[in-house]
Amino acid sequence: MRTAVVGIVLVAVGALLRMSSTVGLIFAIGILAAGGAGMAGPSVLMAATTRLVAPEKCAMATGVVNAGGSFGQFIFAPLAQTITTASGWVAAVQTLGLLTLLALPAAWALRGLPQAPATAGAPPRVGTREAVRVALADRSFRLLAAGFFVCGFHVAFLATHLPGVVASCGLPPEVGAWSLAMLGLLNIVGSVGIGLLMGWRKGRLPMKHLLVAIYLIRAVAVLAFVLTPKSTPVMLLFAAVMGLTFLSTVPPTAELVARFFGPANMATLFGLVMVTHQIGGFLGAWLGGKVFEANGSYDWIWYADIMLALAAALIHLPIQERRPVPSAA
Repeated sequence: MRTAVVGIVLVAVGALLRMSSTVGLIFAIGILAAGGAGMAGPSVLMAATTRLVAPEKCAMATGVVNAGGSFGQFIFAPLAQTITTASGWVAAVQTLGLLTLLALPAAWALRGLPQAPATAGAPPRVGTREAVRVALADRSFRLLAAGFFVCGFHVAFLATHLPGVVASCGLPPEVGAWSLAMLGLLNIVGSVGIGLLMGWRKGRLPMKHLLVAIYLIRAVAVLAFVLTPKSTPVMLLFAAVMGLTFLSTVPPTAELVARFFGPANMATLFGLVMVTHQIGGFLGAWLGGKVFEANGSYDWIWYADIMLALAAALIHLPIQERRPVPSAA
């Protein structure tokens, strides 16, 4: 609870600070707000979920938690565009910062969570340092993290540059806002759907195969988008398809981490996987801007996106889902 509260406050402070320089903006948004988002983000929430619900309901619960963030995107992207049009982007960012504080009461639900219960067949509990050492030495864990890097690249590029893609296609700014909203709306469907599928086929459907399918769908969707003449319906349809896969990788990835190492060190180990996601996110956002500056279009970043999606699909195939974890020496 304390971690989530600090994270929420940092997001709000970073958004509310009024900076007049590039360095100041990077500090406020790129360090304070982004750091807060990491503290109150999936690694803490997914770990909390595994302790709040029974194991047989965990897949669906993580899907619902994941969908919550997407619903926020669906609601607030058009709102931010409306405020930006009326009063400028600074007012929009500060308004969203104030709205972030509404999440504080929800953090109360995380207070005093019990230690993760031991379950039959679960790996033995070890200390955090030993858990990290074992995880980093595990090939399947490293492959999973590498695949999540690609997810971060996709997500951050779309979240950052989709309005720019819309503008470069000669479409009005409102299409960019509604495309972001469509991403969020369909990600709700994708997140809940993947949770339902995981629960329905629990123990019979390899999580790695779900991840392979998600990345292949992304590759095909981006290729089709690149080859199709751009219009408002095409942009919204593309956003819808990408929304279905936008963060639907999170529940299967969290499930695999729990299978590998059990729930005791879930926050730390899923947090390590999130680090690679965020590194990919940095590159997706930064390289997207650099490619557009150099070429006046996003074509090359789309080509890279397709290749990365195909690589991620292949990376997941060698993962061993029930690999035993050695106990501490």
